[in-house]
Amino acid sequence: MKLLLMADNQVGLEITRWLLNQYPEDLALIVSVADNDIFTLARDAGLPCIEFRSNDEVVNNLHSRNLTPDLGLLAWWPKIVKAPLLDTPKRGFINTHPSFLPYNRGKHYNFWALVEDVPFGVSLHFVNEGIDTGDIVVQKRVPYDWEDTGGSLYVKASDAMIEIFKEAYPTIRQETIPRFRQNFVEGSFHLAKELDPASRIDLQKTYTARALLNLLRARTFPGHPACWFNEGDETFEVRVEIKRKNA
Repeated sequence: MKLLLMADNQVGLEITRWLLNQYPEDLALIVSVADNDIFTLARDAGLPCIEFRSNDEVVNNLHSRNLTPDLGLLAWWPKIVKAPLLDTPKRGFINTHPSFLPYNRGKHYNFWALVEDVPFGVSLHFVNEGIDTGDIVVQKRVPYDWEDTGGSLYVKASDAMIEIFKEAYPTIRQETIPRFRQNFVEGSFHLAKELDPASRIDLQKTYTARALLNLLRARTFPGHPACWFNEGDETFEVRVEIKRKNA
């Protein structure tokens, strides 16, 4: 197995660290977004690594090293992979997506799962030219309840993604990778630009208590903006904390 690993964030770091410990011989090239901890891990292990500048630069780097990866892996990768890089690995790319596809394709999965009150989880899926529309390799449901927020779902998804990858990789690296099509009759897709207007509370609008609480907790994420509303010329933010009452 020759693996092209493109990794970012804490999830990408943990997946990189695990691969270096368990399957270092698989790693043909590691790509990070900057000279960060992932880059340092690869460099210290004596493995080929580059900082990402463009899709074409990754292709050129592979060619210069005479490498044709068997598989590409996007481990919490923040950038879109397009042709010709998309078509370079023999068996394509697999992406780590923090939602229970086809629900919440696109951006801000943790917010929309609560707002739409739909199944939540993580998925490994093949990458195609669409956004999170490729065939699914494996999924895991992540349960949530009233005490969860957008922040807690982010943490749960991160932990579950690392776990599901470790469980699935021994199968993925074999000749046959399981795959099944997504059912787009179900599910949803959201763009990044939808988040802020969806977080506005209209003081003249009628909400069910469930819908309003779901909206408030979906945007409750320490260190990030919250739901908001206007009163006159002023704007206010609002968060919510829901705790289970002891019997």
